[in-house]
Amino acid sequence: MSTLTFYLMQKFVIVGFGFMGTTHAISLLNHPGAQLVAIVDLDPEKALENLGKESGNLEIGGIKREDISEIRTYTSLENCLAEEEPDACILSVHTEHHYSMSVQVLEAGIHVFVEKPLVLDPAQGIKLIKLAAQKDLLLMVGHVVRFMPPYLKLKHWIESGEFGELSWLSMTRFTGLPAWGQWKEKQKDSGSSGGALFDLAIHDIDYVQWVLGKPDSIEATTLPGKLSAHDYVCALWRYKSGPDVKIEGGTRFHHQFPFEAGYFAVFEKVSIKYSSSSPEDIIIASDTDTLQVSAGDAMEGYANELAYYIECLDRKVIPEKCLPESALQSIRLCYEHL
Repeated sequence: MSTLTFYLMQKFVIVGFGFMGTTHAISLLNHPGAQLVAIVDLDPEKALENLGKESGNLEIGGIKREDISEIRTYTSLENCLAEEEPDACILSVHTEHHYSMSVQVLEAGIHVFVEKPLVLDPAQGIKLIKLAAQKDLLLMVGHVVRFMPPYLKLKHWIESGEFGELSWLSMTRFTGLPAWGQWKEKQKDSGSSGGALFDLAIHDIDYVQWVLGKPDSIEATTLPGKLSAHDYVCALWRYKSGPDVKIEGGTRFHHQFPFEAGYFAVFEKVSIKYSSSSPEDIIIASDTDTLQVSAGDAMEGYANELAYYIECLDRKVIPEKCLPESALQSIRLCYEHL
Protein backbone atom coordinates (compact mmCIF):
# COMPACT_ATOMS: atom_id res chain seq x y z
CA MET A 1 0.00 0.00 0.00
CA SER A 2 1.45 3.37 -0.98
CA THR A 3 1.65 6.26 1.44
CA LEU A 4 0.24 9.56 0.22
CA THR A 5 1.73 12.85 1.35
CA PHE A 6 -0.72 15.72 1.74
CA TYR A 7 0.60 19.28 1.61
CA LEU A 8 -0.85 22.58 2.59
CA MET A 9 -0.42 25.01 -0.27
CA GLN A 10 2.14 27.56 0.90
CA LYS A 11 2.12 30.85 -1.05
CA PHE A 12 5.62 32.20 -1.73
CA VAL A 13 7.05 35.48 -2.94
CA ILE A 14 10.62 35.68 -4.26
CA VAL A 15 12.50 38.95 -3.79
CA GLY A 16 15.44 39.35 -6.18
CA PHE A 17 15.23 37.41 -9.42
CA GLY A 18 18.86 36.84 -10.33
CA PHE A 19 20.66 33.48 -10.20
CA MET A 20 19.43 32.46 -6.75
CA GLY A 21 15.93 33.83 -7.31
CA THR A 22 15.47 31.77 -10.47
CA THR A 23 17.00 28.74 -8.74
CA HIS A 24 14.44 28.95 -5.97
CA ALA A 25 11.66 29.56 -8.49
CA ILE A 26 12.47 26.22 -10.15
CA SER A 27 12.27 24.46 -6.78
CA LEU A 28 8.94 26.08 -5.94
CA LEU A 29 7.42 25.34 -9.34
CA ASN A 30 8.32 21.66 -8.91
CA HIS A 31 7.02 21.29 -5.36
CA PRO A 32 3.42 20.10 -4.87
CA GLY A 33 3.03 22.09 -1.67
CA ALA A 34 4.25 25.47 -2.89
CA GLN A 35 2.78 28.19 -5.05
CA LEU A 36 4.93 31.00 -6.40
CA VAL A 37 2.53 33.94 -6.49
CA ALA A 38 4.83 36.90 -7.15
CA ILE A 39 8.33 38.13 -7.93
CA VAL A 40 9.81 41.37 -6.63
CA ASP A 41 12.75 42.91 -8.45
CA LEU A 42 14.07 46.40 -9.12
CA ASP A 43 13.67 45.71 -12.84
CA PRO A 44 11.47 42.63 -13.26
CA GLU A 45 11.27 42.99 -17.03
CA LYS A 46 15.06 42.94 -17.35
CA ALA A 47 15.25 39.99 -14.95
CA LEU A 48 12.79 38.05 -17.10
CA GLU A 49 14.70 38.94 -20.27
CA ASN A 50 17.88 37.52 -18.69
CA LEU A 51 16.37 34.09 -18.10
CA GLY A 52 18.62 31.43 -19.62
CA LYS A 53 21.63 33.74 -19.90
CA GLU A 54 24.88 33.36 -17.96
CA SER A 55 24.23 33.64 -14.25
CA GLY A 56 25.80 32.11 -11.18
CA ASN A 57 28.46 29.46 -10.59
CA LEU A 58 26.37 26.36 -11.15
CA GLU A 59 24.10 24.77 -13.71
CA ILE A 60 20.76 24.38 -11.98
CA GLY A 61 18.45 23.66 -14.88
CA GLY A 62 16.47 25.92 -17.14
CA ILE A 63 13.46 28.10 -16.56
CA LYS A 64 11.60 29.74 -19.43
CA ARG A 65 9.63 32.93 -19.41
CA GLU A 66 6.43 31.04 -20.25
CA ASP A 67 6.92 28.96 -17.07
CA ILE A 68 6.23 32.06 -14.99
CA SER A 69 4.03 34.04 -17.37
CA GLU A 70 1.11 33.93 -14.92
CA ILE A 71 3.16 35.08 -11.94
CA ARG A 72 2.73 38.72 -10.99
CA THR A 73 5.73 41.05 -10.71
CA TYR A 74 6.37 44.03 -8.45
CA THR A 75 9.08 46.61 -7.96
CA SER A 76 7.94 47.35 -4.37
CA LEU A 77 8.21 44.74 -1.63
CA GLU A 78 5.71 46.67 0.50
CA ASN A 79 3.07 46.68 -2.25
CA CYS A 80 3.66 43.00 -3.00
CA LEU A 81 3.23 41.90 0.60
CA ALA A 82 0.08 43.98 1.01
CA GLU A 83 -1.57 42.73 -2.18
CA GLU A 84 -0.46 39.09 -2.23
CA GLU A 85 -0.52 38.28 1.52
CA PRO A 86 1.94 35.38 1.07
CA ASP A 87 2.72 32.75 3.67
CA ALA A 88 6.49 33.02 3.14
CA CYS A 89 9.04 35.20 1.43
CA ILE A 90 12.37 34.14 -0.10
CA LEU A 91 14.99 36.89 0.05
CA SER A 92 17.60 36.34 -2.66
CA VAL A 93 18.99 39.85 -2.67
CA HIS A 94 22.49 41.12 -1.91
CA THR A 95 23.69 40.79 1.66
CA GLU A 96 23.36 44.45 2.63
CA HIS A 97 19.57 44.20 2.17
CA HIS A 98 19.07 41.03 4.23
CA TYR A 99 18.46 42.75 7.55
CA SER A 100 16.11 45.54 6.48
CA MET A 101 14.03 43.31 4.22
CA SER A 102 13.85 40.50 6.77
CA VAL A 103 12.58 42.97 9.36
CA GLN A 104 10.01 44.29 6.90
CA VAL A 105 8.71 40.82 6.06
CA LEU A 106 8.69 39.55 9.65
CA GLU A 107 6.90 42.69 10.85
CA ALA A 108 4.25 41.93 8.23
CA GLY A 109 3.70 38.53 9.86
CA ILE A 110 5.27 36.52 7.04
CA HIS A 111 7.79 33.66 7.31
CA VAL A 112 11.30 34.32 5.91
CA PHE A 113 13.80 32.20 4.01
CA VAL A 114 16.90 34.32 3.44
CA GLU A 115 20.03 33.49 1.50
CA LYS A 116 23.35 33.20 3.31
CA PRO A 117 24.94 34.98 4.97
CA LEU A 118 22.07 35.96 7.24
CA VAL A 119 23.71 39.34 7.89
CA LEU A 120 27.24 40.69 8.27
CA ASP A 121 26.58 42.28 11.67
CA PRO A 122 25.97 39.59 14.33
CA ALA A 123 23.98 42.08 16.41
CA GLN A 124 21.50 42.38 13.56
CA GLY A 125 21.32 38.60 13.38
CA ILE A 126 20.36 38.43 17.05
CA LYS A 127 17.61 41.00 16.47
CA LEU A 128 16.18 39.01 13.56
CA ILE A 129 16.17 35.78 15.55
CA LYS A 130 14.39 37.49 18.45
CA LEU A 131 11.87 39.17 16.13
CA ALA A 132 11.03 35.88 14.41
CA ALA A 133 10.52 34.23 17.79
CA GLN A 134 8.33 37.08 19.03
CA LYS A 135 6.18 36.85 15.91
CA ASP A 136 6.12 33.03 16.02
CA LEU A 137 7.51 32.92 12.48
CA LEU A 138 9.99 30.59 10.79
CA LEU A 139 13.32 32.17 9.88
CA MET A 140 15.72 29.94 7.95
CA VAL A 141 19.00 30.71 6.17
CA GLY A 142 19.91 29.10 2.85
CA HIS A 143 23.01 27.11 3.81
CA VAL A 144 22.49 24.76 0.89
CA VAL A 145 25.59 22.60 1.40
CA ARG A 146 23.83 21.07 4.42
CA PHE A 147 21.31 19.61 1.95
CA MET A 148 23.64 18.46 -0.85
CA PRO A 149 23.89 14.65 -1.21
CA PRO A 150 27.72 14.36 -1.48
CA TYR A 151 28.14 16.42 1.69
CA LEU A 152 25.40 14.52 3.49
CA LYS A 153 27.25 11.29 2.63
CA LEU A 154 30.43 12.67 4.20
CA LYS A 155 28.47 13.69 7.32
CA HIS A 156 27.09 10.15 7.56
CA TRP A 157 30.56 8.58 7.29
CA ILE A 158 31.93 10.92 9.97
CA GLU A 159 29.09 10.25 12.39
CA SER A 160 28.64 6.51 11.74
CA GLY A 161 32.31 5.65 12.27
CA GLU A 162 32.18 2.93 9.60
CA PHE A 163 35.57 4.05 8.27
CA GLY A 164 37.01 4.75 11.71
CA GLU A 165 37.87 8.14 13.16
CA LEU A 166 38.31 11.16 10.91
CA SER A 167 41.82 12.59 11.23
CA TRP A 168 42.00 15.16 8.40
CA LEU A 169 39.45 17.09 6.37
CA SER A 170 40.19 19.56 3.58
CA MET A 171 37.39 21.71 2.13
CA THR A 172 37.92 23.85 -0.98
CA ARG A 173 35.75 26.31 -2.89
CA PHE A 174 36.99 28.57 -5.71
CA THR A 175 35.36 30.57 -8.45
CA GLY A 176 36.11 33.34 -10.88
CA LEU A 177 35.20 36.90 -9.91
CA PRO A 178 31.39 37.08 -10.23
CA ALA A 179 30.31 39.54 -12.91
CA TRP A 180 26.66 38.62 -13.52
CA GLY A 181 23.70 40.62 -12.28
CA GLN A 182 24.72 43.42 -9.94
CA TRP A 183 28.11 41.92 -9.05
CA LYS A 184 30.01 44.38 -11.25
CA GLU A 185 28.56 47.20 -9.15
CA LYS A 186 29.74 45.45 -5.99
CA GLN A 187 33.33 45.94 -7.12
CA LYS A 188 32.73 49.68 -6.61
CA ASP A 189 31.28 49.06 -3.15
CA SER A 190 34.03 46.96 -1.60
CA GLY A 191 33.00 44.80 1.33
CA SER A 192 29.23 45.24 0.96
CA SER A 193 28.71 41.58 0.05
CA GLY A 194 31.12 40.30 2.67
CA GLY A 195 33.56 39.20 -0.01
CA ALA A 196 34.67 35.62 -0.59
CA LEU A 197 35.02 34.90 3.13
CA PHE A 198 31.39 35.66 3.99
CA ASP A 199 29.81 34.84 0.62
CA LEU A 200 31.77 31.80 -0.61
CA ALA A 201 34.00 30.19 2.03
CA ILE A 202 31.15 30.50 4.52
CA HIS A 203 29.60 27.44 2.82
CA ASP A 204 32.42 25.24 4.10
CA ILE A 205 32.81 27.11 7.38
CA ASP A 206 29.13 26.52 8.05
CA TYR A 207 29.27 22.87 7.01
CA VAL A 208 32.26 22.02 9.20
CA GLN A 209 30.89 23.74 12.30
CA TRP A 210 27.54 22.01 11.67
CA VAL A 211 29.17 18.58 11.52
CA LEU A 212 32.14 18.91 13.88
CA GLY A 213 31.28 21.89 16.05
CA LYS A 214 33.30 25.01 16.75
CA PRO A 215 37.08 24.46 16.60
CA ASP A 216 39.34 25.11 19.56
CA SER A 217 41.59 27.33 17.47
CA ILE A 218 41.77 28.88 13.99
CA GLU A 219 44.92 29.90 12.13
CA ALA A 220 43.99 31.85 9.02
CA THR A 221 45.43 33.91 6.20
CA THR A 222 43.26 36.19 4.08
CA LEU A 223 44.11 38.22 0.98
CA PRO A 224 42.26 41.13 -0.65
CA GLY A 225 40.51 41.05 -4.00
CA LYS A 226 38.11 43.16 -6.03
CA LEU A 227 35.13 42.57 -3.72
CA SER A 228 36.66 42.87 -0.25
CA ALA A 229 39.78 42.76 1.90
CA HIS A 230 39.27 38.99 2.29
CA ASP A 231 38.57 37.50 -1.14
CA TYR A 232 40.89 34.57 -0.41
CA VAL A 233 41.07 32.58 2.80
CA CYS A 234 43.19 29.63 3.86
CA ALA A 235 42.53 28.40 7.38
CA LEU A 236 43.56 25.56 9.63
CA TRP A 237 41.02 24.55 12.24
CA ARG A 238 42.26 22.53 15.23
CA TYR A 239 40.24 20.43 17.64
CA LYS A 240 41.77 19.18 20.89
CA SER A 241 39.99 15.85 20.49
CA GLY A 242 39.18 15.69 16.80
CA PRO A 243 40.51 16.09 13.28
CA ASP A 244 42.53 18.90 11.79
CA VAL A 245 40.56 20.77 9.12
CA LYS A 246 41.74 22.98 6.28
CA ILE A 247 39.31 25.41 4.65
CA GLU A 248 40.45 27.24 1.53
CA GLY A 249 38.56 29.31 -1.02
CA GLY A 250 38.30 32.55 -2.88
CA THR A 251 37.35 34.62 -5.91
CA ARG A 252 40.78 35.94 -6.94
CA PHE A 253 40.48 34.55 -10.46
CA HIS A 254 39.35 35.89 -13.81
CA HIS A 255 35.62 35.76 -14.46
CA GLN A 256 35.71 32.69 -16.72
CA PHE A 257 37.68 30.59 -14.23
CA PRO A 258 35.53 27.48 -13.62
CA PHE A 259 33.80 26.95 -10.29
CA GLU A 260 35.42 24.24 -8.18
CA ALA A 261 34.35 22.84 -4.81
CA GLY A 262 34.99 19.61 -3.00
CA TYR A 263 36.65 17.82 -0.13
CA PHE A 264 39.35 15.37 0.90
CA ALA A 265 38.79 13.31 4.05
CA VAL A 266 41.23 10.94 5.74
CA PHE A 267 39.74 8.30 8.04
CA GLU A 268 41.50 5.45 9.85
CA LYS A 269 40.57 2.96 7.13
CA VAL A 270 40.17 5.03 3.95
CA SER A 271 40.79 8.33 2.22
CA ILE A 272 37.91 10.00 0.37
CA LYS A 273 37.78 12.52 -2.47
CA TYR A 274 34.89 14.48 -3.96
CA SER A 275 35.08 17.28 -6.54
CA SER A 276 32.47 19.27 -8.41
CA SER A 277 34.65 18.92 -11.51
CA SER A 278 33.85 15.17 -11.47
CA PRO A 279 30.53 15.32 -9.62
CA GLU A 280 29.11 11.88 -10.38
CA ASP A 281 31.28 9.84 -8.03
CA ILE A 282 33.04 9.94 -4.69
CA ILE A 283 36.38 8.12 -4.64
CA ILE A 284 37.10 5.93 -1.60
CA ALA A 285 40.66 4.57 -1.40
CA SER A 286 42.14 2.13 1.11
CA ASP A 287 45.66 0.66 1.12
CA THR A 288 44.50 -2.12 -1.19
CA ASP A 289 41.43 -0.95 -3.11
CA THR A 290 39.82 2.03 -4.79
CA LEU A 291 36.05 2.28 -5.01
CA GLN A 292 33.73 4.76 -6.66
CA VAL A 293 30.33 5.41 -5.08
CA SER A 294 27.58 7.61 -6.44
CA ALA A 295 27.81 11.14 -5.12
CA GLY A 296 24.21 11.96 -5.92
CA ASP A 297 23.33 15.27 -7.51
CA ALA A 298 24.70 18.17 -5.47
CA MET A 299 22.30 20.52 -7.23
CA GLU A 300 19.42 18.72 -5.57
CA GLY A 301 20.45 20.61 -2.46
CA TYR A 302 18.51 23.68 -3.58
CA ALA A 303 15.27 21.75 -3.96
CA ASN A 304 15.99 19.79 -0.77
CA GLU A 305 16.44 22.87 1.41
CA LEU A 306 13.20 24.47 0.23
CA ALA A 307 11.34 21.17 0.53
CA TYR A 308 12.55 20.99 4.14
CA TYR A 309 11.49 24.60 4.80
CA ILE A 310 8.04 23.91 3.32
CA GLU A 311 7.76 20.82 5.50
CA CYS A 312 8.57 22.92 8.57
CA LEU A 313 5.90 25.44 7.54
CA ASP A 314 3.35 22.67 7.10
CA ARG A 315 4.16 21.09 10.46
CA LYS A 316 4.63 24.45 12.20
CA VAL A 317 8.00 23.41 13.63
CA ILE A 318 11.32 25.24 13.77
CA PRO A 319 13.94 24.22 11.16
CA GLU A 320 16.17 22.09 13.38
CA LYS A 321 18.45 21.11 10.46
CA CYS A 322 19.27 24.75 9.77
CA LEU A 323 18.51 26.93 12.76
CA PRO A 324 19.18 30.67 12.38
CA GLU A 325 21.26 30.49 15.57
CA SER A 326 23.59 28.04 13.80
CA ALA A 327 23.80 30.34 10.76
CA LEU A 328 24.70 33.18 13.11
CA GLN A 329 27.46 31.03 14.61
CA SER A 330 28.92 30.61 11.11
CA ILE A 331 29.06 34.39 10.69
CA ARG A 332 30.88 34.74 13.99
CA LEU A 333 33.34 32.07 12.90
CA CYS A 334 33.99 34.00 9.68
CA TYR A 335 35.13 36.96 11.80
CA GLU A 336 37.53 34.70 13.69
CA HIS A 337 39.36 34.22 10.37
CA LEU A 338 40.19 37.95 10.39
